[in-house]
Amino acid sequence: MKRAEAQLKAARALVALGTLGVLLWCPDAPALNPSLDVSQYAHTAWTHRNGFMHGAVNAIAQTPDGYLWLGTQSGVVRFDGVRAVPLPLRPGQQLPSTSVVALLAARDGTLWIGTLDGLVSWKNGQLTAYPALARRTVLALVEDRVGTVWAGGLAGPTGTLCAIRGESTTCYGDDGSLGTVVASLYEDIDGSIWVGAATGLWQWTPGPPTRHLATPISTAWRG
Repeated sequence: MKRAEAQLKAARALVALGTLGVLLWCPDAPALNPSLDVSQYAHTAWTHRNGFMHGAVNAIAQTPDGYLWLGTQSGVVRFDGVRAVPLPLRPGQQLPSTSVVALLAARDGTLWIGTLDGLVSWKNGQLTAYPALARRTVLALVEDRVGTVWAGGLAGPTGTLCAIRGESTTCYGDDGSLGTVVASLYEDIDGSIWVGAATGLWQWTPGPPTRHLATPISTAWRG
């Protein structure tokens, strides 16, 4: 568990660096409205008194019904703007790990839940597990324009990237090409899937995977 937590911290660092790279790459990214004073922005904070007693929030997603879902150190919480309640699991159902680090609200209303120990999806009260990702830490999720769900993370000593298409799951990275972790995923306006891995920035689709930017960050994942 300590090793997984250390890898998670390292992955967060890679995500932060990747975000910085995107901001530097996109000079037209919108900023705060300069005509407004700071006091004109509304700010509300919720604490454990509002039901937030599940540890740190690692991920946030909003499903089409308007609910916010929070991935925490102790599971998934549904927030309606007033109350926070745990994910209503049926008797006998449980997450692969209570530590949730990635969430995805798919267009069909399915909530995908990435944990330190596997991937599941939840819809209409039914929890579905994905055996191909059992024992894998899922750090990033994205749904592409054709409905394929991509999951990135790590499987033991190697980074992993999996594509879930209906009942079929295909995983990549066992050859070590992605280094020790896949920390971020993104679909651009053209429909290309970009993968932020320990070995650099990859354009995974369309066409064969191509590495566009190598990074020395990969050395941080050794050991």
